[in-house]
Amino acid sequence: MVETVQARDTNLGRRHFLIGAAVVGAGLYVGFRVAEKRAGGPARAQTATFQPNAFIRIAGDDTITVIIGKSEMGQGVYTSLAMLVAEELDVSPARVRVEFAPADKAFYGPFFPTQLTGGSSSVNSTYEPMRKAGATARAMLIAAAAQNWKADAAKLTTTGDGVVTDGQRQMRYGELAALAGTVEVPKDVPLKDPQDFKYIGKRVPRLDSPGKVSGQSEFGLDVRRPDMLVAMVARSPVFGGKVIGFDDKAARAVKGVVAVKQVPSGVAVLARNTFAARKGRDALEVQWDAGEGAAFSTEKLSEEYRRLAASPGSVAARTGDAEGVLASSKRVIEAIYELPFLAHACMEPLNCVAHVTADRCDVWAGTQWQSGDQELAAAALGFTPEQVNIHTTFLGGGFGRRANPTSDVVVEAVHVANGVGKPVQVVWTREDDMHGGWYRPFFVHRVRGALDAEGMPVAWRHTIVGQSIFSQVDMVRPLIKDGIDPSSVEGVSDMPYALPNLLVDLHSPTNVVPIQWWRSVGHSHTAFAVNSFVDELAATAKKDPFELRRALLADKPRHRKVLEVAAEKAGWGSEPPAGQFRGIAIQESFGTIVAQVAEVSVTGTNVRVHRVVCAVDCGFAVNPDQVEAQMQSAIVFGLSAALRGEITLKDGRVQQNNFNDYEPLRMNEMPAVETYIVPSDGPMGGIGEPGTPCIAPAVCNAIFAATGKRIRRLPISASLATA
Repeated sequence: MVETVQARDTNLGRRHFLIGAAVVGAGLYVGFRVAEKRAGGPARAQTATFQPNAFIRIAGDDTITVIIGKSEMGQGVYTSLAMLVAEELDVSPARVRVEFAPADKAFYGPFFPTQLTGGSSSVNSTYEPMRKAGATARAMLIAAAAQNWKADAAKLTTTGDGVVTDGQRQMRYGELAALAGTVEVPKDVPLKDPQDFKYIGKRVPRLDSPGKVSGQSEFGLDVRRPDMLVAMVARSPVFGGKVIGFDDKAARAVKGVVAVKQVPSGVAVLARNTFAARKGRDALEVQWDAGEGAAFSTEKLSEEYRRLAASPGSVAARTGDAEGVLASSKRVIEAIYELPFLAHACMEPLNCVAHVTADRCDVWAGTQWQSGDQELAAAALGFTPEQVNIHTTFLGGGFGRRANPTSDVVVEAVHVANGVGKPVQVVWTREDDMHGGWYRPFFVHRVRGALDAEGMPVAWRHTIVGQSIFSQVDMVRPLIKDGIDPSSVEGVSDMPYALPNLLVDLHSPTNVVPIQWWRSVGHSHTAFAVNSFVDELAATAKKDPFELRRALLADKPRHRKVLEVAAEKAGWGSEPPAGQFRGIAIQESFGTIVAQVAEVSVTGTNVRVHRVVCAVDCGFAVNPDQVEAQMQSAIVFGLSAALRGEITLKDGRVQQNNFNDYEPLRMNEMPAVETYIVPSDGPMGGIGEPGTPCIAPAVCNAIFAATGKRIRRLPISASLATA
């Protein structure tokens, strides 16, 4: 059975966040037992058994709070992680309030010693720990009731509404909280059998929607602190540029400007409001040493990368003898694919509030990387990490940008605020954001393939050229082996197709443009090259592109099923609506398999995507509504980039400025999206990123079906304009 996912309305409770709030009444904390260290902060209420900073808090007034160490940027973890606890605690998720955790080792993930929201790992990495926290709390509440009633705990149960009962007497969780805090923490509490789930696996409305709709939810730009100043920073127009000198006379004359100071990233203007800060910054006269970045252009970069792609690189994967088979084959095709720098372009521009005192720093930010920001902010100030307190707000989009390897936004804010004595909110304009770097890297793929007499691929030679992301990040740099950054080759070196001869190699040149992960990371470019080339092989062999993929996935039943569901639901093989054509793509990323069919029409250089059919196997779906929402989100994000997304540089200057020339998909351009969840007993995969990689190749393959023209360079608009 395949589930059709449809959007539905929600009716939810208001959010409550910031773990820094004082504990009200008797409290029960369950989770990893960690001591919270708050420089200069008051001690918190504690029970005899539990210390603060855990995952569950049950107050005497029956308030149930779930504390999550993940960031909510629209992907739904605010709801899904609360569902995991609520299921085992035996309460409705609607009863639960959610708080964002501070930076703390208790919230480190299982894969790396860091507190990070990324890699589509929030739910699958916390699925068992959050459930165990809920189950342990429930067991202790029952034990407390048994102690109070002098009854056998085995004969007590919970009602599903925060009540413990023996069938005649009842006590609410809040009434039991203080006593439960004295109960010994049980070990290996059994978890529910999935067949008994009330909430997990079901459609649960989002808990964060009411606050966002009403405007009560606090994002980074909403933060206001007493006596807070606002700052804007003049940064080099060229990557790597340095301040030679500046004249701030005109800036200081602007009404509301209170200070001008040089910081490592440029020159900051501090003011009493945003308008004055911007006007003051515009009035600055800054002299820059542009450095070698002034000679950089994406046109030259493309030429350099294409030259590199013609030569062997470091070997990432080798099976059989691809070069030998290619040399002796009569049916060989070759294609070069080029993918541009891409900005994250979050709807909420970058921002951060910092308040630095003699021995403490508080940071309020929509961040994906609490521990990284804490450590780097501390290093910038000469503090210990424990002296830096991270207050996480909601994020108006992240897509990886707010998990920056250098914590650039946060570190800049603490430099600006240091010595001011007041909180300072550093605000980036949309243009600052667009010019600020840390893009998805520019990549070139050169692919050669050989077909046998039956038209089946027998050799695949794939050379990839692009900057290494992992080399920028201390935490993951050790994963680079023999010159291979796994994030550069993922989706190619491990492609699921049955190919007897495969050779994948990599060049990782460096340049002045700062780069980092972008939604779906390496899969955002490798899926385009792989799926485009499979279609080119199919066309050369005069085979149906769906049937060729199906044959190549003969020993991959999960992949094959997802592909078949997408094709069946899209009506592959039947006539599409008049003037429309179909393209197909499939990719596994972050443990999740996604296939998409795009229905497209082309009029001159105008491409319209009418319908996208998406099949997804993510293992077990904790909340099907969120699976649908993330597929829709990933598709519109990837489609915006595929159609028009491109960051170009000339003479070192970024040529795009705002949404007028880095244009997202508009509402009237949004295709109808159908999502089908394919039931699976496979491991639980991620869901925030895997919907992005397939949409660009699916659309481009449909364009070929419509016009006979191959799109080998993204964005599509640029390719069609020069065709």
